[in-house]
Amino acid sequence: MELDGDDRELKAAGAEPLDGGRLGLRIRGWEIESRKLPILNSSLLQQWEQKLQTSHLPEMIFGESSLILKHVNSGIKIHFNAFDALLGWKQESLPPVEVPAAAQWKFRSKPDHQVILDYDYTFTTPYCGSESIETNTKPGRGACWEDCKDQIDMVALASKEPILFYDEVILYEDELADNGVSLLTVKVRVMPSGWFLLLRYWLRVDGVLMRLRDTRMHCVFGESTLPIILRESCWREATFQALSLKGYPTDSASYNDPSIISKMLPIILHKTQKLSIT
Repeated sequence: MELDGDDRELKAAGAEPLDGGRLGLRIRGWEIESRKLPILNSSLLQQWEQKLQTSHLPEMIFGESSLILKHVNSGIKIHFNAFDALLGWKQESLPPVEVPAAAQWKFRSKPDHQVILDYDYTFTTPYCGSESIETNTKPGRGACWEDCKDQIDMVALASKEPILFYDEVILYEDELADNGVSLLTVKVRVMPSGWFLLLRYWLRVDGVLMRLRDTRMHCVFGESTLPIILRESCWREATFQALSLKGYPTDSASYNDPSIISKMLPIILHKTQKLSIT
């Protein structure tokens, strides 16, 4: 966690740090908090296996870590956590990706057995975040995402503006038997004009496939009693074979930074939505 800027910048933006030892700040009617805790212990893992009805989970689950953005007056809460993300993985239930030859030993129950996978070992998730409304603010109020033509203004977000709060939270990670990476993270930054976040699922199965699922959210602070929040989802995917046919490298070492790699991967889904509050 990094708090950039001195107390004067926070005060000028109408912001203040959260109390009680929490990481985050209050600003323009929002409470924004990040929680980063160790990976689940064996006891909690067993509970998750029972709840998710699976014996397959990522190597490292930061189950108590989360990012929470709460608009106090309206009761709207947007939050990100590993359990809901893995629930999305379980529900989507993609067919298994081909296992690299060097990693097949990990998926054998016995050394001489054939590799048989009946689940998505990459833990790919369609998760875009969780939202709720605290009923004590206005009973019966609901929220849902609706498709829209508005776009997140990335040019404005690139302008020079003080960053009052920044953090990155890892939700889960798996190294795929040292033959790639499956990683779900969420990053947030808060400026005087609003907040912006990126939820990113990144997959690289060495020599086989790369997959990137990005969810961006942006809220511009305003005078309205109900906040306006845009959400942009962009999914990209390509096989190593398809990339090699375009002249890109085939060695996995060339593909460590998803921010750089994203432009190489074709888009398979793109949509923008706005949070509708009723």
